[in-house]
Amino acid sequence: MTPPSTGLKVFSGSSHPALAQEVCDEIGIPLGRATTKRFSNENLKIRIEENVREQDVFVVQTACPPLSEHIVELLIMLDALKHASAKRVTAVIPYFPYARSDKKDEPRISISARLMADLLATSGADRVLTMDLHSPQIQGFFSIPADQLTGVPALCDRLKHEDLSNTVIVAADVGEAKDAGRFAKRLELPLALIDKRRYGDDENAKPAHIIGDIAGKDCLLVDDEIATGGTLFNATDFLLDRGARSVSAAVVHPVLSGKAAEKLKASRLKRLLVTNTLPIPQASLSPKIEVLSLAPQLATAIRHIHDGSSVSELFS
Repeated sequence: MTPPSTGLKVFSGSSHPALAQEVCDEIGIPLGRATTKRFSNENLKIRIEENVREQDVFVVQTACPPLSEHIVELLIMLDALKHASAKRVTAVIPYFPYARSDKKDEPRISISARLMADLLATSGADRVLTMDLHSPQIQGFFSIPADQLTGVPALCDRLKHEDLSNTVIVAADVGEAKDAGRFAKRLELPLALIDKRRYGDDENAKPAHIIGDIAGKDCLLVDDEIATGGTLFNATDFLLDRGARSVSAAVVHPVLSGKAAEKLKASRLKRLLVTNTLPIPQASLSPKIEVLSLAPQLATAIRHIHDGSSVSELFS
């Protein structure tokens, strides 16, 4: 990447410093210096350790445990940078917090994704850069510019280096059909769909039918994230029991909450291809997991924003 013009700085919160360092390495600048002090009463004090006056500043902070602390840390850092006279501050949030809380589907609850958007703007963010929102309408919650990149092209580029002659893309449920179609189009592969149904008083929908030909095929399940893994692992068993030769998965966000890592190791899933929008704890790593870095995509987007170039060409 061409060395950046002056005035660009990238800082990191404590959620994913490795990704922030990768981004800086791609751009060709040092990671900005900041310190976070935690007091005995759990309050945080953040100090920016270098001059940012009239600088174009980007803060990398993703939504991983301890989530609430990382959110507060980001908000305080944004405020500190704004009061240090930064010219513009962009919050780079690879995995956006509370992205599933995008609507009021029960009485007396918060639309938490909109609250996150409001807090970012109030704290001093002039712009937000994120990756594969669970619900695209969240972009409309912001009163400031919000760019959403996607990890799908990078995942597809990685998969293109493999023999896909016997592969079929599978959407684990109807809601994922559109995203699965993006994979199928890029990879020029057939698409299948799992139809899920609820039976009796069971609150959880279970795979019931498969639409498409998967017998003897290498199935590739695709999704925007893996949380507890229930959907992917149930779909894996369903496909293998109906004649699939193998089942792998490609997912952007490796949330891996609860006992997902243990379930993955015990599952019949052959491989899980993910990106590094979230750090994976050492204890959760498995030979089945392959991690693809999105630092080049984030670095390119940061450079485009800094230079005033179009970012929309990076969305598809």
